[in-house]
Amino acid sequence: MNDNPQSHASPETIDVRNALKRGIAELRDANVPSYTLAAELLLLHVLGRDRTWLYAHPEEVVPGLDGHRFVSLILRRASGEPTQYLTGKQEFWGLEFEVNPDVLIPRPETEHVIEVALDRLAVREIRAGRKQTLTGEGLRIIDVGTGSGCIAVALAKELPGAQITATDISEAALAIAKRNAERHSVRNRIAFLKRNLLEGFDGMYDAVVSNPPYIGRKERETLMREVREHEPELALYGGEEGYELYADLIAQAARSVTQGGLIVLELGHNSLQAVQPLLELPHWTRAGVTNDLAGIPRVIAAERT
Repeated sequence: MNDNPQSHASPETIDVRNALKRGIAELRDANVPSYTLAAELLLLHVLGRDRTWLYAHPEEVVPGLDGHRFVSLILRRASGEPTQYLTGKQEFWGLEFEVNPDVLIPRPETEHVIEVALDRLAVREIRAGRKQTLTGEGLRIIDVGTGSGCIAVALAKELPGAQITATDISEAALAIAKRNAERHSVRNRIAFLKRNLLEGFDGMYDAVVSNPPYIGRKERETLMREVREHEPELALYGGEEGYELYADLIAQAARSVTQGGLIVLELGHNSLQAVQPLLELPHWTRAGVTNDLAGIPRVIAAERT
């Protein structure tokens, strides 16, 4: 018989195990995706603990105020609010980023933009006969539509010698991106500017990277409730079809990058056929497409002729 008083919680209190079980059941009944993970993350957020502690202390009593906060967050998640907005954070490229409804939640697929940009820059250095240890010394990179700043910050961490510019048309998004740059100690190497695409940046950059809005408004009702109702429309929709922004972005990029400079763009699931012809001669060469882990064309890259 277990005489631990924490295992005999009063009606007003609840232990970790039962709080988690109730949270999971509530989210499962509401058809929330990954309901177990969501309940875990919300309880960890409320308690300020990690997963190891959670499962090592199942009989620990959840303090009353924390219990109420947890129930409140579970109900909000059950109603469709994304877990990341409730906890205020999301991991990307091994780094933790602040997020809220002013910015898109960074997705793992977007990490392919970082991988392709780094690979292309490295190949360019090799072709030029320079050392293969890429630190980004002297490179100028611009991240268009930076949102949370995840691409700009990740590149700044990987390329400590590079100077990076990050633009967005949302003041609120730029404020979050700046805080994320400060959090990861790269604020002094990223210039944040309010701009629409690449206006006023002629011939200034070695690489243009972007995860532009690429969902079609006609697809709105097919989106998950979490996305449709809570993520910022400004960052989601690229027009009725979804790929309308690419033409202007690529045309402006042709003026904004140096000879031999790169463009690296994330693609929507049905964008490739519309975007690929925009990256052909006479302005672009060496175009290539990278699939994500689901086999969907996710990133397209090319070099300025």
